[in-house]
Amino acid sequence: MHLPLAVGDSFRSFFDAIDKFFSSLAAVHLGSLLIALAAFFIYLTLRSRASYNILRAAFPDGEFRFRVIWGSYWSGYGFNNVIPARGGDVIRLFLTKTSIPESSYSAIAAAFAVEFGFDLSIGIVVLTFAFTQGVFPKPPDFSKLSAFDLSFFASHPQFALFTITFLAIAVIALTALLSARVRAFWSRVRQGLTVLFDRRRYFREVWLVQLCAWLFRFTAFWFLLEAFNIGGSVKNVLLVLGVNAVAAVVPFTPGGAGVQQALLAKVFATTASADVVAAYSVGQQVAIAAFSFAIGFSALVFVFRIRSFKEVIRRGKEDRAADKERAGGEPAPGGGVEGAGAGAA
Repeated sequence: MHLPLAVGDSFRSFFDAIDKFFSSLAAVHLGSLLIALAAFFIYLTLRSRASYNILRAAFPDGEFRFRVIWGSYWSGYGFNNVIPARGGDVIRLFLTKTSIPESSYSAIAAAFAVEFGFDLSIGIVVLTFAFTQGVFPKPPDFSKLSAFDLSFFASHPQFALFTITFLAIAVIALTALLSARVRAFWSRVRQGLTVLFDRRRYFREVWLVQLCAWLFRFTAFWFLLEAFNIGGSVKNVLLVLGVNAVAAVVPFTPGGAGVQQALLAKVFATTASADVVAAYSVGQQVAIAAFSFAIGFSALVFVFRIRSFKEVIRRGKEDRAADKERAGGEPAPGGGVEGAGAGAA
């Protein structure tokens, strides 16, 4: 498939789905939608609590409270739904680092990586179920979907392998270049992974908390399916979660919108009419994106006293410059954002 044609087909199908979404707004069940958003709020709040527990294990002497970690988590997630290539993760990294005294970007990033342990374990189960239901397209069939990013990589597996390999080598090279003292760098990474070395604490304070969060996520998508007239069921929710897992692998669009829309149309082709599925595919994306962005931006304003994305970038550059200036002297403190450190806590 030629890339320009794939891009054109992807955008055409996406905007067709948007048109069907707006034409079917009157049929949306508002009560179910509100329950879904409430469940989604609890889901992300519990996820942020697991993140707080990971960071508390890594920085036991740091003076920071749950609300700044909650705020940074919501801000990152909210901006991921409007910024492509997971740009919100950069915001979350900066906000978290500047909220914890005596922290470092490498330790914070390593702490974030701990969260993927649960995601991987539950993702394998969900995708195994999805691929055995007979409606979920197999990876070789992704090239036929009207999502240019997913179809392009599926149509060019050698290029996809090259890209993954290149990125892996780039990360290793960048790590070596940015770390003047490699041993100290890996020491900070190990600090971020501290909770993994206490298996009971990890299971109790991270994995189980994330499992509770996942159950609320499951509930949220159940009621989203009800709200947009697809119908909530264990099978349907697990199929949606499988779609989300695939979309997360190629986050070139905000929230993986194009990939989700294309996969959902395929998955529910025999469950509901094309118009209903198209309205749902866009409706659930719009609802979650608008809701999470509103709360994430509110967290930026009221927790961190930041009122624009440009200000986040500016403060991030200032913090990095301050770290470089202190690199030759004593360790740099983690604070730096007015209202985001111990005082904001």
